Amino acid sequence: MQLYNKLSADERSKILESTNLKRITLSFYQYAKITDPKKFRDSLFIFWDSIGVLGRIYVANEGINAQLSLPEENIKKFTKHLNSISFLKNIRLNIALKHEIKSFLKLKIKVKNKILADGLNDKTFDVTKKGIHLNAADFNKLMKKKDSIILDMRNHYESEIGHFKNAICPNVDTFRDSLDVIEDKLKDHKEDRNLLMYCTGGIRCEKASAYFKHKGFKNVYQLEGGIIEYVRQTRDQDLKNNFIGKNFVFDNRRVEKVSEEIIAKCHQCGIPFDIHTNCANDACHLLFIQCDKCKKKLNNCCSNKCYEINQMPYVLQKQLRKGQKNSNDIFKKGRTNNVTIFK
Repeated sequence: MQLYNKLSADERSKILESTNLKRITLSFYQYAKITDPKKFRDSLFIFWDSIGVLGRIYVANEGINAQLSLPEENIKKFTKHLNSISFLKNIRLNIALKHEIKSFLKLKIKVKNKILADGLNDKTFDVTKKGIHLNAADFNKLMKKKDSIILDMRNHYESEIGHFKNAICPNVDTFRDSLDVIEDKLKDHKEDRNLLMYCTGGIRCEKASAYFKHKGFKNVYQLEGGIIEYVRQTRDQDLKNNFIGKNFVFDNRRVEKVSEEIIAKCHQCGIPFDIHTNCANDACHLLFIQCDKCKKKLNNCCSNKCYEINQMPYVLQKQLRKGQKNSNDIFKKGRTNNVTIFK
């Protein structure tokens, strides 16, 4: 039985365009003890593939992290299937604020060591001993208190385009980097300050809240459902929205618009702009912010050097990048100074 994708992204894209079915984009996570992640992964793939699920899903001994889309007509089948799994019964689904047919083009379910890489090897750390969950209304109330510290648990390129007012946004490239940075900067406030953490959908805050409690912080809170659920609740309940800018998402949509403010700038000319792009040079693929004018001028490249390489014949480009590997270094350019950061 086929338990992997055989269609290319282009082939899948054409199929989605031809069927034109309305699709729902959503995400969810759950920390749980999965004894056989490979077997669990295969069972998910078989059923989800049959109902048209596309997305990026990670499975590990510590649980599941899923970002996906599926035909709207199959949402009941999908939730029924989740409810048949004990640790996923009645799981909260973070429904996207904006839906697109091609938010995902393939179904990828991968078995990982962890559903969220954290660089931790402390066997005494229990991720289930998490902080207190807050809904949007309670998060807003606690934000106003002088003894509260608002912490963005996302990476710099996410917070650059959108964040909560007065939030501290660590200038980091990965989640694992943020843990040590925050602990070091706040080590003298383990008992006298409220730590209010938030992230995109909740998974990073869930682990971070448990980690900081493990490290001795007494008043640890997290925004339940992350930015996605916060925005939904503020709209449904007519609450004040304290998030400014756009919410970065990890699918083909790239962003969800939350407020009218544009808080970021084009990394090349400096005009207000907040849409990320990937450098067109296949040897680079830097994720950076580029306005339409610069995009046209540099043909979607991040620098003159990449522009020159991208004009070369494909065979020559391929020879130039032979043996080269991209890494998280591609996220380290284009830093911002328009938010509060840890230097």
